[in-house]
Amino acid sequence: MKILFISIITLFTVLLTYPRAKATFNISNKDLITFNKKYGDKAQKRVLIWDKLIESTKGKKTLVKLKIVNDFFNKLPYRLDKKHWGKKDYWATPFEFMGTGAGDCEDYAIAKYYTLRKLGIPENKLRITYVKYLKKRSKYEQAHMVLTYYHKANSTPVVLDNINKKLKLASKRTDLKPIYSFNAQGLWKAKNKGKSSQRVGKNNLKSWKNLVSRI
Repeated sequence: MKILFISIITLFTVLLTYPRAKATFNISNKDLITFNKKYGDKAQKRVLIWDKLIESTKGKKTLVKLKIVNDFFNKLPYRLDKKHWGKKDYWATPFEFMGTGAGDCEDYAIAKYYTLRKLGIPENKLRITYVKYLKKRSKYEQAHMVLTYYHKANSTPVVLDNINKKLKLASKRTDLKPIYSFNAQGLWKAKNKGKSSQRVGKNNLKSWKNLVSRI
């Protein structure tokens, strides 16, 4: 009887301490538990907010989706790859970005791209764009990445950026000079000072392939 009582108490304790299952839509409960073990409770709360954000935003208009996603990820602090990952350049997955709670420019762009795809934005309307950023009162250009949304194939895109956090048409961002852009479908080279672009082929970027293999 004593052994049975101890067994029941032990089982009850395990059930109390085991992570509770949560109803999620965009991450499995198994992956959520693994995520929690790796990054902790604070990071898990962040992912659960992200998960609910996707579900509550699905029926909204495109510009509202862009703003909500842009605002959500822009709340995370900026941190250079060298300090954050100990590497000169590292493209974090959206879950790595949310898990560690910080990242640099491509991490913001990738996470926004991934989330907007989850929200039903077509692939051909989204591109991660490598640009040269000109700071105010400076003559030096800085390498930077943003996400761009194209309402139509040849339209001026909307820029989702972590530096200038407001949604703006690319034509209004005179501080950005597009160099090339890409998504899962291909790679484009900027032309006419960024006013247009030309597809140059498949996206064979090594960093992109490495990223996709980890998502």
